[in-house]
Amino acid sequence: MRPEILCYPKCGTCQKAEKWLKAHNIEYSYRPIKEENPTSTELAEWLAKSGLPVAKFFNTSGLLYKENNMKEKVKTLSQTELIDILASNGMMVKRPILLLGEKVLVGFKEEEWIKELL
Repeated sequence: MRPEILCYPKCGTCQKAEKWLKAHNIEYSYRPIKEENPTSTELAEWLAKSGLPVAKFFNTSGLLYKENNMKEKVKTLSQTELIDILASNGMMVKRPILLLGEKVLVGFKEEEWIKELL
């Protein structure tokens, strides 16, 4: 199965991840996260497959996260409410997200990517 990567083209981490994929001759599908924002259903599915807490799906360094005081909201809102917030704007979501069938990787950690892709 061909991996799919959700990215924002101006994101340095996304650029690094794409460069890594190309350097390892891994073919992948690209999905622009800003234009094709993940749905609540997709996010809930990815959350389950990733094994991560919902807080790890937030782009904590992003302007939207800070402007909306998400640091506090992440502590008090339900998982469903947080998923709906993530689904409302792709710029709220940490990236890249790598979809590998039953595996979902959030962010670019080279060791994880090596383990799953090589």
